[in-house]
Amino acid sequence: MPAPLALQLYTVRDDLARNFKATISRVAEMGYVGVEPAGFPGITPEEAGNLFAELGLEVCSVHAQLPIGKQKNEVIEMAGELEVTRVVASTPAANFASLDGVKALCDKWNQAYETATEHGLTLGLHNHWWEFRSVEGRPGFDWLVELLHPGIFFQVDTYWVNTGGGDAVRVLESLGERAPLLHIKDGPCDPELPMTAVGEGKMAFEPIIAASQDTAEWLIVEIDRCAGDMLAAVSRSYDYLTKNGLARGAR
Repeated sequence: MPAPLALQLYTVRDDLARNFKATISRVAEMGYVGVEPAGFPGITPEEAGNLFAELGLEVCSVHAQLPIGKQKNEVIEMAGELEVTRVVASTPAANFASLDGVKALCDKWNQAYETATEHGLTLGLHNHWWEFRSVEGRPGFDWLVELLHPGIFFQVDTYWVNTGGGDAVRVLESLGERAPLLHIKDGPCDPELPMTAVGEGKMAFEPIIAASQDTAEWLIVEIDRCAGDMLAAVSRSYDYLTKNGLARGAR
């Protein structure tokens, strides 16, 4: 059975800022099984969690800061209010300028992993394109896989892998069960250009889905920016993935 389909809510951040409830209701009507929050404009995490439950939307994971330092309690409390255990964060590009930078980054993440584990959470890393820059002769991403605690999972953004010069299929095959969440987006594979609805760009998703069919628990549509109407692109992405049997929707 195909993995269920969720929407990364950063995609519709402008619509959420105008009317959070109406936007989430529309996402549910499209047929998305779940959502992945990344901010709560005009609403509290608890209120958002209640709305998701009311609409039958699962919270597959949440994007947040690392649960360390001054934001530790905020992240832990937010996860509890959403009744989610998977917390995902991303990395700054500056750390991939040198191996020392990568090692310092991994030390910070490993510290955050210990904190997350103590509070019943699992920690995941979402990649961009810069993790695939060469760092002392190897892609920075390969250093992450080697230096991060093996309990840290990867939310593989398949578009950014290919945009950065990597191969999403190879990455998924090598990570196996360490990649339970996939970000699915499409476009010209140029970090400076707008993205498209899934199925309308350069990405080939059939081999990506095939490589992850036994390990991906969620496929998560994310469109950072696009030239046209965002909600229309979100709807077309849903139709493309579900009608082609690549993901499972709620309708």
